[in-house]
Formats: sequence, C-alpha cells, structure tokens
Amino acid sequence: MLAVLKSVLGRSPVHLECVHCCRRQRLLCIRPRHQNGQSRSYSMPTGDIKSLRSIITPPVSKIRNIGIMAHIDAGKTTTTERMLYYSGYTRALGDVDDGDTVTDFMAQERERGITIQSAAVTFDWNGHRINLIDTPGHVDFTVEVERSLRVLDGAVAVFDASAGVEAQTLTVWRQADKHAVPRMCFLNKMDKTGASFTYSIESIKEKLKARPLLLQLPIGEGKSFQGLIDLVSMESLSWSSRSNEDDGRRFKRKPLSDLMDQDLLQSAKEARNALLEQVADLDDDFASLMLEEYSEDCNLIPVEKLQAAIRRITLTRSAVPVLCGSALKNKGVQPLLDAITLYLPSPDDCTHDFMSWYKDDLCALAFKVVHDRQRGPMVFVRIYSGMMKAQSAVYNVNKNCTERMSRLLLPFADQQVEISSLSPGNIALTVGLKQTATGDTIVSSKASAAAAARRAVRSEEKTKDRKSQDNLVLAGVEIPEPVFFCTIEPPSVAKQFDLENALRCLQLEDPSLKVRTDPDSGQLILCGMGELHIEIIHDRIRREYGLETYLGPLQIAYRETIVCGSRASDTLDRTMGDTRHQVTVELEVRPLSEDIPLIEYSANLPSSVNSYKEAIENGIHGCYLTGSENVRKANPGTDDEFGNHDGRRSPEQSLG
Repeated sequence: MLAVLKSVLGRSPVHLECVHCCRRQRLLCIRPRHQNGQSRSYSMPTGDIKSLRSIITPPVSKIRNIGIMAHIDAGKTTTTERMLYYSGYTRALGDVDDGDTVTDFMAQERERGITIQSAAVTFDWNGHRINLIDTPGHVDFTVEVERSLRVLDGAVAVFDASAGVEAQTLTVWRQADKHAVPRMCFLNKMDKTGASFTYSIESIKEKLKARPLLLQLPIGEGKSFQGLIDLVSMESLSWSSRSNEDDGRRFKRKPLSDLMDQDLLQSAKEARNALLEQVADLDDDFASLMLEEYSEDCNLIPVEKLQAAIRRITLTRSAVPVLCGSALKNKGVQPLLDAITLYLPSPDDCTHDFMSWYKDDLCALAFKVVHDRQRGPMVFVRIYSGMMKAQSAVYNVNKNCTERMSRLLLPFADQQVEISSLSPGNIALTVGLKQTATGDTIVSSKASAAAAARRAVRSEEKTKDRKSQDNLVLAGVEIPEPVFFCTIEPPSVAKQFDLENALRCLQLEDPSLKVRTDPDSGQLILCGMGELHIEIIHDRIRREYGLETYLGPLQIAYRETIVCGSRASDTLDRTMGDTRHQVTVELEVRPLSEDIPLIEYSANLPSSVNSYKEAIENGIHGCYLTGSENVRKANPGTDDEFGNHDGRRSPEQSLG
C-alpha cells in the first residue's frame, strides 16, 4: 500500500512524508516541495501520531480561532512567525526579508515581502489549540480580511508603535466591528526609533473610538526597549540584549518589587490602579468583589479573578486589552500568546441562533476556495455544529445541490494533514466540493436543512422574528465592487480558451476579481481592487498557467460622496399656454446612515406631492449618476441619502 501511494504521489508536486495507521485513525501527512527543492524545517514531526491525534480532537473550550490584522508593514507576518517558533511548530525563525516564512508561501509574497492571501495555521500553546489566520495588510486585498473575520472568534490588531493607527487599520477595525469580533491590540516595533507607547494609546482612543485596557507597560522605548511590566501579575519581564542569539526563548520574570527604577515602579503602580478602576467600571462582578472583599487593599485581589474580569470585558467588546513588544527583536510574543488563550473567546463563547436549529447536525460555512491543478477546488470551511467526515455527502443550501467530499484536511499553511473527521469549532480544508463557492452554507443533508427550517419556523412563532428563516443560509462574505479595470488579451486566439479557464479558476479563489466581456469590442475586461491586485493576477496567470497575457491601460471607476450634509430649495415658475405653474421643492442631502432608505420624505408633506414623487426621484437619480458640477470630473455618487422636506404647489393661475 505504501509503495502504491508513493508511486501515485511521485507524479504530483507533493510527496509522501509518512503514512501511519492505527485502530482509530488513519493519517496522511502531505508536505509540498518548494521550487528550490528544499522543504521547510517544521518542528512538529509528521510521524508523531500523538500530536496529530491531539490536533484532531481538542476540547472546544481549548480552541481559539483568531486572526492577525493590521496596516501593511505593521509586523503581522513577523509576529505570526514568532508565534509558530515559540510554540514549537517550526525549528527556525522565518524572516519576511529572506522569503522563508510559513504563511507567506506564494512566490509573489516572498518576492515582494507582503502578504497577498490569508493563510491558516494550527499550533498548540499551553494546552490550547490555536487556529490562526494571517491576513494581508494591503488595501487591495481587503476581501481576504473580510472573509477571514467572518469565521473567526477573535482577532489581534497589530500596530506600528511609531505610527499608531494607520489608514488600513481603520478599515480592518470597521470590518471587525461589523462582524462583532472581540479583539486585543499588540503595539509592535517598540524598539523602533520614534516608537511611542503614549501616542499609540491616544491614537487608538481618538481614531478607533475604542477603550484601551492597558495590561502592560514597556520598559524603555526605541533602542532602550528592554522588556515589559505585566500590570495584571505586577511582574517585570525582561529579555537580554542578546535576545537574538537565543531567539528570545529565555526571559526573566521578576516581582515588581525588585525593580530598581523607582520612577518606573511608581508609573506601574499608578497604571495598575487605573486598570483596576477601569475593570471595576466595566464589570459589575469585579466591582462587587472589590467593594465587598478587598476594599482595604485592592492589590490583594487574586490574579485569576482579575483575568476572568478582563476576559468578560473582552468578550462583550466593552474595551480592548493592549499589549506591547517587538516581534522582530523576539520580545513580548510569549505574553501575547498567553493573553490570546486567557482573554479571547473559544467557539463555546460565540453562540448563534442557527446552531440551535441544526442541533448536532453538520453546519459549516465555506469562506475560501483555493484551486489546485491536481486536486481541483479545495474549500476552507468553518464548522459550527456537528461532525464533518471525509468520504461523505454534504448538502449545499445556497446551490440546492448535494456533493461528495472526498478528502478532509487540516491546513498548516501550504502543508496539510489528512484526517477522517473533525469536530465543531475547527477550521478544515475539503477536497471534492466542485460547486461550492465562498459564502455557501454546508449541511449534512437536505433533510437536515428541512428539519432546521421547521425549527426556525417554531422559533419565529415564539419570538415573532420574521428573519429567522432567512438565517438558515449563514451570512456570507460581503464582496466589494472592483474599482480598477483593464483589458486582458491572450498571446494568440488559440490560447483564448486557456485564458478564460485560468480566469475562472482565479475567480473561484478570489471573489473580488471580476471578469466581463465588452459588448462592443468583445475584449475581456479584468476588474480588480487596485493596481497591485491586477499585477498579482497577471503574474499568477503567467507563473501558474504558463500564459503570457497582455494588459491594456489601467482605468479607475471613480466615485464621489459628500462629507457633510447640505440643504437647498428651488422654485419652478413656468407658464405653459395660458396657465402659470409654480412649484417649490426643498431637499437635503446627507452622508448615508445604516438602515435608512436612500430617499426619504418628510412626514408633514402635503398629499399633493405624492403625484410628483416619481419625477422628484428621477431627477435625484439623474443627478446622482452624473455627479457634481463643482468637481473637475463628474463621477457617480455613492453612500448618500436624500430627504425631501418641503414640496408646495401654488394654485394654477389663468393668464387669460
């Protein structure tokens, strides 16, 4: 059997590492060969059946599904690499500049030193299973962050301590708010010249409108950055100046009373008191504990009680814990991992209505599709309830079709471990679901979906929630409209079919990529989120599909919107024949708010205005499409709302 598997896999880009059989489980570990013929130095031996078994069946309360999000160059991938190294997943530290990181495995990512696709990795830390997704920071790949946050339970926002909140930080923070994802902040690059802990905290308050909960203070800033003060345990954590030699594995943890710097000690005591007061303000149970049992000396409160209160605050998103460090200098990453397991939610902490409708039946959401030229579409899914099993049929609620899943894999960036089943709360990679697309809901069978629908109807009757039945299809991933476009042509007419096939495969992976045909010229139009996005797609077609395509000039679909509201009125006074008509209309335009119609009418308008509503709305839409006359280029408007406050029609007057 082993010889047969080796002969089969020998003809593909992957090779067999090892096959282990036991009574309960059969595991196949697949590791891809890289272009230079070398494989990565993974610490977890693929033959370790015990560690693989622990991966398959972790307690749900010990699972953390988290994402790393930030502005570009804030240090997301470097932080992820340190997490993998300290957890024992890798034997050597990956470096973005050297192009040998685990999560940036695409050729374009290694050449450019940026993250293009979100990558999932799984590792252990202090008895917890962490499913981590490293997301891109470039605005062109915002959809990768969107679909990752859709299925994650928590997130870590990484900041450049010298820059604070940056442009893309605002975008990913809004995305996390939309999906109600609890998160914590990590002020990275504290060793960088110009790093400022105070400035970063103020930036979080002012720009993100968030309440930072300071759990650490830095010992020094810039080149003098040495370590941290843990305000929860009141200990100092220090790394040696030669932390790069031992990769930061060893650090000293001492009671704060041993701190020699009295000014720093006083600052730590003040920050600790502020932390206790803030936690008491946000958590009633902790406030009662302080008043009833520790009113004389709040510093005697057990660390476990304070940690539990911080966790409750984090889960309710009342505040965001803030930590600091320097991932590149190997300082502060281990305390960050501890905080992830202590404060971010497990799947048990995130409840959804649909889970009660499906009960123990399978319910999962497909959030990403990767096209493999040998294995076909590979679908990333988040399992919310029930067991997912390999070699089983599943029902796609969105497509109303049944498909057979041939293989079930655990993702480790570009490495996978084949398993036979996986429990709720995990992220899996499936093979064989050819009709499934990003945002589709996967259940065990059509009968299971019908049973869930009946339970939803009963729930609707009790709660009078008319939206219950719609929630049988899980909320998918919101895909933004592309803003850059250009023509794309194959090297010859004979390669037209190959180009169209390549674009279809890339669209399966990247839903923000759109392809359309110009009705006049018949040319293919490539639509993307930005210039870099188009460049990456062009390069992937050349590398992965062997097609030298030609791109036309890049064009931009401009949009304009208003910054603040404005009100204006106009009177039409016109004589038609022997009759004089006079109409006054007053309109207000405002930036669009949520859950408000695009055009609304004031409640005190006279009934005679109803006959003119169609004309009013046609005029508004016409103006909206052509744009403002006060800008050099008139472009379609977006995200505005109009209010009709007044409409008066004077009696018709005969001039005869």
